[in-house]
Amino acid sequence: MEIGIALPQYGSHARTEVIAGFARDAEAAGFDSLWVGDRALTPVAPSDIYPGHTPENPYPEQYKTFLDPLTVLTVAATATGRVRLGTSTLTAPWHPPLLLARTLTSLDRVSGGRLDVGLGVGWLRDEYTAVNADFGRRGARLDEILDILYGIWSETEFGHDGPHWSIPRAHVGLRPAQRPRPPVYLGGFTPAAMRRIGRRADGWVGVTVAPGMHAALWGAARRAAEEAGRDPDALKQHIRHNPRPGASYEDIAEVLAGVRDSGADSCFIDLQQSVSEPQEALDLGIKVLERVRAGG
Repeated sequence: MEIGIALPQYGSHARTEVIAGFARDAEAAGFDSLWVGDRALTPVAPSDIYPGHTPENPYPEQYKTFLDPLTVLTVAATATGRVRLGTSTLTAPWHPPLLLARTLTSLDRVSGGRLDVGLGVGWLRDEYTAVNADFGRRGARLDEILDILYGIWSETEFGHDGPHWSIPRAHVGLRPAQRPRPPVYLGGFTPAAMRRIGRRADGWVGVTVAPGMHAALWGAARRAAEEAGRDPDALKQHIRHNPRPGASYEDIAEVLAGVRDSGADSCFIDLQQSVSEPQEALDLGIKVLERVRAGG
């Protein structure tokens, strides 16, 4: 199993001056991938509560400061030469798909073909309101975005006329470095989300859950792939783990060992809610990496 780490992006870790050095040092330490997430808004009176939180504490405090994910990945791309660069997850329905395709294609080229595109639909209705997108149609919007991304990445001339976006037929000269396209992974936990993964994506960008739940979710995606005439064994799993504050490297390594045993292809740790400084996160992450690689 490959092991990654989240880049400094939010909360007290949102310090632009440390991103490049963090990325270089993580690559040198042997991490296989670097990851970012996506948050656009932290409302004073939110429409929805983050899973596991309460009305008095509706979302992690760290979410109040959040750097743009693709800007952070671009900095990391120019500072590294080997590690994969992933989004877990980019909230696709916020973005006009034509511009999203241009940005992702550019980033894949800047990185020399190291981009893993993880897309999701988010959970906070207020963010959709702020970007003038329909929360109730977020799944349909994601499906149409996939149609557009896949078309732009595979055709030399492309046009689209759908329920949410119309794109005049045009020449497509900007091609991604990865051919035929960067791999696309989807997040989610609902039956519909797992079926979409099996039908349309290269795999799942999930988070650590109980083993039984993990197996059930992944089984649903595999069945959907088989029903669509696709090879379920070709699907990959990239799992995020958000350790609790104060978790030891032994505790975190034990969780990652369980993820490895589940058959996941990779797991990355996001320590931005666990420790207060980027260097602390990197030091702790390296201990976890060494422990897991040693068989702990």
